[in-house]
Amino acid sequence: MKKIIVMSLFAGLIFATSCENDLEITPQGSITEDIIEFNAKWVDQQLISAYAMLDGNPGYFWAPASNWALGDVASDDFHKGSTISDQPPLNDVERYTPGTTNIYLIRKWQAIYEGVHRANQTLNTITKVIEKGTDPSELTVLGAEARFLRAHYHMDAKKIWNNIPYVLETTKEAVSNEIDAWPSIEEDLIFAIANLPSKQNDLGRPNSWTAKAYLAKAHMFQNDHAAAKPILDDIINNGPYSLVSIYHDNFNGDKNNNSESVFAVQNSVNDGGPGFINGNRGNRLNHPSAPDAPGGGCCGFFQPSQNLVNAYKTDANGLPLLDTFNDIDVTNDQGIASDKPFTPYTGNLDPRLDWTVGRRGIDFLEWGEMPGFRWIRDQANGGPYVSKKHEVLKSQQGTVSSTDEPQYNAINTPLIRYSDVLLWRAEIYAEDNDLAAAMNIVNQIRTRAANPNGFVKNKDATNTSVNAANYVINNYTTFPDKEYAKKAIRFERRLELASEGHRFFDLVRWGIAEQVLNKYVSEEQTKRVYLQGANFSNINSYYPIPLEAINTSRGVLKQNTGY
Repeated sequence: MKKIIVMSLFAGLIFATSCENDLEITPQGSITEDIIEFNAKWVDQQLISAYAMLDGNPGYFWAPASNWALGDVASDDFHKGSTISDQPPLNDVERYTPGTTNIYLIRKWQAIYEGVHRANQTLNTITKVIEKGTDPSELTVLGAEARFLRAHYHMDAKKIWNNIPYVLETTKEAVSNEIDAWPSIEEDLIFAIANLPSKQNDLGRPNSWTAKAYLAKAHMFQNDHAAAKPILDDIINNGPYSLVSIYHDNFNGDKNNNSESVFAVQNSVNDGGPGFINGNRGNRLNHPSAPDAPGGGCCGFFQPSQNLVNAYKTDANGLPLLDTFNDIDVTNDQGIASDKPFTPYTGNLDPRLDWTVGRRGIDFLEWGEMPGFRWIRDQANGGPYVSKKHEVLKSQQGTVSSTDEPQYNAINTPLIRYSDVLLWRAEIYAEDNDLAAAMNIVNQIRTRAANPNGFVKNKDATNTSVNAANYVINNYTTFPDKEYAKKAIRFERRLELASEGHRFFDLVRWGIAEQVLNKYVSEEQTKRVYLQGANFSNINSYYPIPLEAINTSRGVLKQNTGY
């Protein structure tokens, strides 16, 4: 799918009207209905404008497609990072005190419902094109894509706010958010499954398998395992997806749209636009804070927690420490200047750690060994680590990253990966007490992670590539009972999908957010003092609906309980 820059102003037809005839002048640069050729090509252009909202624009870094702010910073995986005074509304997200005027919530709401608006305009245009004589069969796939996108945007909103309005193309006035949106989401996805092809010619567009994965996800978020199970089995047994052999290929801009990508935001740079407008703007703050690092020194946000890093420790058998992982910290360089000696942790580690987290002494995507303190904007605030999955290899500088603004790059933002699908199925196997099948799926994920060709490498004194750390990872040999299986699967999701925006929403759908996050805060606040006094309650499972949205609806929208 070609990336086309579409200004929000032109999301639909623009008409200028007035009570005075002498003011009825068509604005310069506007589009009026009499000059539009209503055909499939025009429908596709409108559809592309709906795709353009997948990256969260015009929400800029307040509405990232990756949900790093609302899905990761709000979890036990990441801190806001940077300095305490930069982007203070995100401090409130991290401390579970976001208000109804929080800019991250306002912009996310605006971005989502702008996407819904553009999808609905596409559907309305299809109706007009058919009325003008076009064969409806020419527009079936485009209509299915529009309904898929409408479901995607509403599902994103549903995870965040729960009580949301479902806006259709026929909607003319404010819609209540007191009606459950899941049936409407499912209806759109079922239509998409029935009318999308099994393979699309343009990369980035959904096919019927993509829609099936989304429908399975909808059922998983409703804990409707009976409905999700046959869909997941169909995808796994008959679908086109497979795990790639190298874990990092999922975050390598030269390996976008590989066999593991179920659906992803198609980021691009150096594409004939300003050079960066389509380049993952939502993550532009999240680079190491140093000019000799990827991203050009901006801006030190999105720093991994010590708790997350500790989760990657393994025991003598190469298995996670499910209950005791946070008892002893992986060695870090907190408070140690970059020119002072430091020895990285020598204990057993899952190799996915060093593709997810940048830590001192470990190669950082060909940029050399991460120097620690010097790459951190405020180590006392955000800690000693930086995020890594969304950064370019040094050899990709100027190609996968923008030649104009290095903060922007063309690494796709994964929304659903095949490993995500597999682990949903493992959850259901565990709930059904089919422990062997659940373990088999988890071991598929771990076998890929254990591929030594995918380990991060450092250079030794002879300039020979060697494993950057003591990577020890093996498969499970048994899931002794159902509770152990559920814990292992949930832990595996954390290790596999960290920094991809899922963690907070997973904790909520599992019903364990309060337990996990308050334990995390009680332990992590000894390192990050700004977390002192923070407390998560079940009210915080969903965010407050922006006051702006309630006011605009003239009170039709109702605020979530507790806010």
